[in-house]
Amino acid sequence: MAKGGFRGGYGGGMNQANMIKQAQKMQEELRKMQEELENSVFEATAGGGVVKAAVNGRHELTALTIDPEAVDPEDVEMLQDLVIAAVNEALRKVDEASSSGMSRLTGMKGLPF
Repeated sequence: MAKGGFRGGYGGGMNQANMIKQAQKMQEELRKMQEELENSVFEATAGGGVVKAAVNGRHELTALTIDPEAVDPEDVEMLQDLVIAAVNEALRKVDEASSSGMSRLTGMKGLPF
């Protein structure tokens, strides 16, 4: 074999046992992050706070509060739009928290991928 050839190492000499430990650590951190996310509640409002929505990390709507002042029988469409806006914003917060957690997790140093 030529000088400087392949020696079976990964990541600039990281041996296989260290790579497995890193992968296991990352897997455990991912499990913890997912559990924390699923148990978290994300809230958002619309219409200056007259509609409030809360969702959990599993993207389930867990609470919806509508201020009676927001209820106008002549303009049901506006109320529907406010509900949709509040729920969608709460769901975006779940996605942002998930992305942020994944970025932190995959930012771990020393991984060969």
